[in-house]
Amino acid sequence: MLATLFFLGFVVYTHFEVIPWLLLTLFVIGHLLILYMVFSVLKDPYKTKKTFKDWYEDRPMKHSSSEI
Repeated sequence: MLATLFFLGFVVYTHFEVIPWLLLTLFVIGHLLILYMVFSVLKDPYKTKKTFKDWYEDRPMKHSSSEI
């Protein structure tokens, strides 16, 4: 959520006459936020017993009798 608000603010700032070094600084901070988002998603301690064979719960995949 923080990164989304940051990028929304960055887009708004680009439409106004803002000091170029400030935009460059925000641009670099934005890239660091992307790395943080990826890291936090990959390191999230969420566990599940589902696999890709489970497919989607709202639309189960039909298996042939030989796959089961």
